[in-house]
Amino acid sequence: MAAVRALRSCGRTAGRLICVHHIRSCSSVRFIKSKYMSIFDKSAFKFSHQHRLFRTSAISNGQIVQFKLSDIGEGITEVTVKEWYVKEGDSVSQFDSICEVQSDKASVTITSRYDGIIRKLHYNLDEIAYVGKPLVDIETDALKDVASEEDVVETPAVSHEEHTHQEIKGHKTLATPAVRRLAMENNIKLSEVVGTGKDNRILKEDILNYLAKQTGAILPPSPKPEIIPPLPKSETAPAAPKDKGTKIPIPISKPIVFAGKDKTEAVTGFHKAMVKTMTAALKIPHFGYCDEIDLTQLVQLREELKPLAQVRGVKLSFMPFFIKAASLGLLHYPILNASVDENCQNITYKASHNIGVAMDTEQGLIVPNVKNVQVCSVFEIASELNRLLTLGSAGQLGTNDLTGGTFTLSNIGTIGGTYAKPVILPPEVAIGALGKIQVLPRFNGKGEVFEAQIMNVSWSADHRIIDGATMARFSNLWKSYLEKPASMLLDLK
Repeated sequence: MAAVRALRSCGRTAGRLICVHHIRSCSSVRFIKSKYMSIFDKSAFKFSHQHRLFRTSAISNGQIVQFKLSDIGEGITEVTVKEWYVKEGDSVSQFDSICEVQSDKASVTITSRYDGIIRKLHYNLDEIAYVGKPLVDIETDALKDVASEEDVVETPAVSHEEHTHQEIKGHKTLATPAVRRLAMENNIKLSEVVGTGKDNRILKEDILNYLAKQTGAILPPSPKPEIIPPLPKSETAPAAPKDKGTKIPIPISKPIVFAGKDKTEAVTGFHKAMVKTMTAALKIPHFGYCDEIDLTQLVQLREELKPLAQVRGVKLSFMPFFIKAASLGLLHYPILNASVDENCQNITYKASHNIGVAMDTEQGLIVPNVKNVQVCSVFEIASELNRLLTLGSAGQLGTNDLTGGTFTLSNIGTIGGTYAKPVILPPEVAIGALGKIQVLPRFNGKGEVFEAQIMNVSWSADHRIIDGATMARFSNLWKSYLEKPASMLLDLK
């Protein structure tokens, strides 16, 4: 009897060891041959069987993943939820849009990293979401997807069709899966890229050209973009009247409702960013310099080039000329394209001319910038400005568009006004404000009166590192390029 009991004890021990071995190797009990089952007792089989049922239940029911809002850079710690693209119970795939959030710097589209089902939305519209806190709960079957990776992807939603139609707030984008992958690998929002293919489809060359603008690299010339034929005369907008007299202000279409009650609102979004920036700007000792520019020749040149730009599908304003002339001037006076640290102990001379343009939008004052102006043509600057204006009016400018500026121009003349006192945007050291263009009498070299197209400019500079003489010389050089635009050809590269 003692021998029988010993044999049974050995059998139980061996059975448990084999069972544990199979559990660790993630094998199911059904793979164990029946001849070994006779060795196991009922308790061993029950132990193994319970583990098999636990694993099966976990896979079939899925696992709840808390999709957290990861750090989106620029020191942003909180954002406002502006729009949800999903609701509880919706199925999502990787790269599907979850929501749109707005920081004090830019609007960002959050996309899913998992395939699964939305189980919970942690915030309502216009609530503040915090970095590192759960944004949504997603039930996913793919356990391998549950990893500590970044949960923020600044690429718009894409589907798995051959040609993707992307629509975010009316912005439609066409791109192939290969182009989408290239954009994703380089952290590029497709909505920020100007497509040159048919129906504004984004091509591989468009992504590469966009990268070149961000990095300053010079890529081989891309294929000739599709030429957009000019509109027939019957479809073109009616020409503006030649009479440039005083314009009558347009009455406000919305009736003004007087509520009679005080209203308190929190400072959020771009207004909050303005508070931070202007508070820091008060620490800078500003000095101003003003001058007037005769744009008569530039006005004529623009009128000649406007039809050519329109054929290429680009609206040509005066701003690309102002920006390019500023970049040429910065090559001669790099101190104006610099930045200083908080204690003004070190000066960093910026290699790229990322020239910002102040824009008045419904969200508030924003200042996107045109990257690497020093290697861009006037037409390329105009094309980039068109893109920034389109995204700015739709509230879809990305963080990359709104950061990294090195020099700023503010065109107050589009609203009205002649002179201004612009405030420097730290860590930049100079800014210019452009007034409206007016037809005024001036004298030529022979003492004869003629009609001149006059624009006033107001400069502000950081007097800690920039003296008045440097600012005046830069302004004179910038002025000479604009008054005689043909002279820019000598320095264009």
